[in-house]
Amino acid sequence: MAAAAGGGGAQGQATAGMMTPMLVLLAMMLVIMLVPGLRTGLAVGAGSIIEPLLPFHEKWFVPTVFVIGSSIMVVNTIIRSFFLDPLTQAHFAHRNKQIQRQMKEAQAARDTARVEKMRQLQMEMMPDQMAMQSATMKPMMFTMIFIIAIFSWMANSVLEFRVDYVSVPWQPMWEMDARVMWIFPAWVFTYIAMSAPLGRIIDRHLKLLRYRRHPLILAGDPIPEPLLHLLQEERASKSGSQRTRKGQRRGRDGPRKRAGKAQAARARSSGNVHAAPPKQGTECPDCSSRMVSRTSTGRLRCGVCLNEWR
Repeated sequence: MAAAAGGGGAQGQATAGMMTPMLVLLAMMLVIMLVPGLRTGLAVGAGSIIEPLLPFHEKWFVPTVFVIGSSIMVVNTIIRSFFLDPLTQAHFAHRNKQIQRQMKEAQAARDTARVEKMRQLQMEMMPDQMAMQSATMKPMMFTMIFIIAIFSWMANSVLEFRVDYVSVPWQPMWEMDARVMWIFPAWVFTYIAMSAPLGRIIDRHLKLLRYRRHPLILAGDPIPEPLLHLLQEERASKSGSQRTRKGQRRGRDGPRKRAGKAQAARARSSGNVHAAPPKQGTECPDCSSRMVSRTSTGRLRCGVCLNEWR
């Protein structure tokens, strides 16, 4: 009961930690939606910084989107790397993968007890999962205001751009307001396509760099498994239940069966006197082979022609 209460408290704390960044982001979005002048002010402020740095923004839309999107992705990736431990993230993904594999094997074998144990392990891992999701969303509290300002400036630039289409490799003349999956305008999809690959590459290289410099990697220490005690309790309970079942079966045996088991045990302990090896130099009467052995009934057997005699 205490463990369950502790697990419930940890889950509640993790849920509260995950909801805090979401509530902050939601409040920011509501303020920007309810105050139109704030959005315009953010767009003007972003334009005053971006336009001098990108003098070609009025002529080439795709390079402008590429530079802005890549810059945002790089900054966001670097900030996120300070809130997330890549080794902890990789360890959690490995643990989750192993539990899912064990659950599939248990479901295929119809082992309900094992399936229930894997589900319990997943429930115990929920606080860690929520904590990682919360750490992933924390950088957005610092970068969301800048992203909204930049997107507001880009939306105003699209309305005032010299042409109303964007040229990309898969579409030479793609209207900027054309919808992708009925949601995203074409210029937003272009922003995602231009910035996501570079952000992914930088994120992977930052992870490799932090792996190389991580204290656990440098020390060569193993990563402790906090839920290993649950599996050990499962093995202990399984061996105890097996001993209990053996004792119950032994108690249900009748006197005749117990006497037969005792006689067989004495025979095993005393050995078989008829299985003594044959005399040295004994030959088979049929093939004259010396590969002779003695059977459990006391007869001699040839290993070549399988003839038996006394």
